[in-house]
Amino acid sequence: MSSPRIVITGMGLVTPLGHDVETVWAGLLSCDSGVGKIDHFDASTFPTTFAAQVRDYDYRDFVKFPELHEGVGLNTGFALGAAAQAWEMAGLDKFEGLDRTRLGIYLGSGEGSLDFENYFASNLAGWDDHAKAIDGAKWAATATQKMTAVREIEQEPNMPLTHLAMEFDAQGPAYNCLTACAASTQAIGEATEILRRGDADVMITGGAHTMIHPLGVTGFNRLTALSNRNDDPRGASRPFSVDRDGFVMGEGAGMLVIETLEHAEARGATVLAEIAGYGSTADAYRITDIHPEGRGAAKSMNLALEDAGLGLDDIDYISAHGTGTKENDSIETKAVKVVFGERAKSIPMSSIKSMLGHLIAAAGSVEAVVCVLAIRDQKLPPTHNLNNPDPECDLDYVANASRDGKVDVCLSNSFGFGGQNDTLIIKRV
Repeated sequence: MSSPRIVITGMGLVTPLGHDVETVWAGLLSCDSGVGKIDHFDASTFPTTFAAQVRDYDYRDFVKFPELHEGVGLNTGFALGAAAQAWEMAGLDKFEGLDRTRLGIYLGSGEGSLDFENYFASNLAGWDDHAKAIDGAKWAATATQKMTAVREIEQEPNMPLTHLAMEFDAQGPAYNCLTACAASTQAIGEATEILRRGDADVMITGGAHTMIHPLGVTGFNRLTALSNRNDDPRGASRPFSVDRDGFVMGEGAGMLVIETLEHAEARGATVLAEIAGYGSTADAYRITDIHPEGRGAAKSMNLALEDAGLGLDDIDYISAHGTGTKENDSIETKAVKVVFGERAKSIPMSSIKSMLGHLIAAAGSVEAVVCVLAIRDQKLPPTHNLNNPDPECDLDYVANASRDGKVDVCLSNSFGFGGQNDTLIIKRV
């Protein structure tokens, strides 16, 4: 018995390049950059002082029930705005026949920004000199007074899911996964499986994340994963370039409304694209390093192709994970060659992280939206800042300018720390 076809009927974006789909898309096609000086906190003494922040944004401009969401963290705010856009685009705000018990949510959202980061900065300033450090018990008492119960709850990674359920009265299946940088791609894939097996009619899916806070930036600096090109923030994210020195932290959300084709057609919805295939694997190798032969990444792509019932010649565009780290870009290139063989050199692929930064858990869902837009407009988004290609990265990365091209089927990759690999195939209906 064949599985039902799963289609995308709504999309929403909140990113460093804008707070709606069309603004973000226009920025990507024109090689705009959302990277600038960090102002979420004082990062002047950090090895990396820049990131791609969401600016001038208020989730209350998007939601219908702001009273339900007072005091939410950044992650939840991003998720609410993007989901509200997707909901409206899908026409669900005007559809009275929706069975809310069969409306589910599957997110790939990260932990929220931590409330105690604010008093870390003020109260721990002298702790580098232990002789002058304040008494630990006194510090703990002060910290307890400054932290609020609501903010403690809001830093949990399930809270965007909770608020979306309240906003849209979603009473169906409810999940959140946090598989690092693969999370929202995995969420979309698993939401697709929920629909295929008949456990829901409609799913809100995607991801939201920010790690632009002292602990997040410190951790990635210690891992030497972040670019420290502080004199050129907009040029710092350089996927596939020989002089790349790490990724640029980003933040935001990408959300989709997906449903069975039968359900979408029955309510007269506009179908944007189809989720045709999904693959998921683990490297089973190391905590941060990718397997050097890209075995998990290659297997994930092959599984997605098999799930979609497509061949190597059917893929028109690859949305690369493309972080701009030495390890990722060369191994992803190798994995694409393993899967596609000689045809790899004729498939355009690009990394929009060169302009948006790396949205961590939310990266894959934003990239899935961009795949839909590439199919809609027959446009290939570019890889920005690719002026000095790495000889080991010798594929067509759509360098520095968008390009017209035949795009009917897209393959989108997301690979996370810990060795999680997830691939989606999105195609024209």
